[in-house]
Amino acid sequence: MHEQPMPSEAAAGTLKATVGTKLATSAMRWAGKADHLGGIPRALVIASVGALAKMFTSFLNSTHVHNAETLQRLVHCRSPDRPLITVSNHMSTLDDPLMWGFKGFPTMNAKLARWVLAAEDICFKNAIYSYLFRLGKCIPITRGGGIYQDNMNEALDVLINGGWLHTFPEGKICQESVPIRRLKWGTASLIARAPVTPLVLPIVHCGFEKVMPEKYKFDRRPLFPLINKHIKIIVGEPLEFDVESLRQKAKTMSHESSSGSLGWPHTSPDGLSVGAQRWLYANISDEIRNVMERLRTFGMAAKKLHF
Repeated sequence: MHEQPMPSEAAAGTLKATVGTKLATSAMRWAGKADHLGGIPRALVIASVGALAKMFTSFLNSTHVHNAETLQRLVHCRSPDRPLITVSNHMSTLDDPLMWGFKGFPTMNAKLARWVLAAEDICFKNAIYSYLFRLGKCIPITRGGGIYQDNMNEALDVLINGGWLHTFPEGKICQESVPIRRLKWGTASLIARAPVTPLVLPIVHCGFEKVMPEKYKFDRRPLFPLINKHIKIIVGEPLEFDVESLRQKAKTMSHESSSGSLGWPHTSPDGLSVGAQRWLYANISDEIRNVMERLRTFGMAAKKLHF
């Protein structure tokens, strides 16, 4: 019998930190519930963060929003059982919550506030962070953990209950003015798996990369958001996917492949094989990306229009 090698101290430390983070994160799900301590901690956190977002976005920086009324309408007036997913590009660590701080938007209303997928390694480093971000209606996502990781079921619960979920489907921050990158499939999987197909509202913005640059001084972010910058937010029109038709097409168009299928169910609850799931998620993601890229192109042209 061969003796197993002992892990190095560095590897053991990394493993311990990872396990500790996951334990802290998973233990805090109760803090994200609306009835936690009567909802008072959530209301205080969202009101406080919302006030800061309003201050920096509406007053300390110059912000212009195109088609804000569509976002307002979907947040306020959609059917109670119709879930909403907003998707946007990712320019800085403060895109959320600052992007909701424009004038007229209910930034400090805990009931109307979005749920958002947040990077576990950044927002849920310890118990204190986990508690605060849970109160702020953030759902931890492990980067590289796959689209079927446990916390994606928590995001799915938001949609099942008719809630509003925001995602950054590019999966990471990019502060360069470049075309929208290939989208990760997590958002598409939520769209396909939700019992009631969500409305999908694409949003593209620029300027937050100047408010919170990744490399400011000594290649580090500034301690506080910068001011006197120009922010532009372009809200698109809602997309409605005929998921059932796409599922049927996926069954005939998919090509089976076992590569990269770790963690995927061999057959999904609706009978789709791994290959069919891949085809479905890729096509939904491509459509969203194409719309986001059109919005980005419009936004660049609109620099001369001063909307």
